[in-house]
Amino acid sequence: MSEESNSSNTEYWRANLKWVGILLAIWFIVSYGCGILFVDELNKIRIGGFKLGFWFAQQGSIYVFVVLIAVYVRIMNGLDKKYGAKKED
Repeated sequence: MSEESNSSNTEYWRANLKWVGILLAIWFIVSYGCGILFVDELNKIRIGGFKLGFWFAQQGSIYVFVVLIAVYVRIMNGLDKKYGAKKED
């Protein structure tokens, strides 16, 4: 393995871990923060007859998680192109 390839792999994984950390932080804030910490403030808002804090605790964090998976896929496809990662057949 060449020095250039090793450096590229290190940059790729550093970028990957940075994005994983950011997306997990967002998920934590939405699921824990909105579902537990900020629930009293969010419960003042109603959506379809349900309090927003209850909605985040029951549904919202799941929807956000699914959206974050789609965002992660797009980001990783971009990183794969940027760093020349190839799919093995």
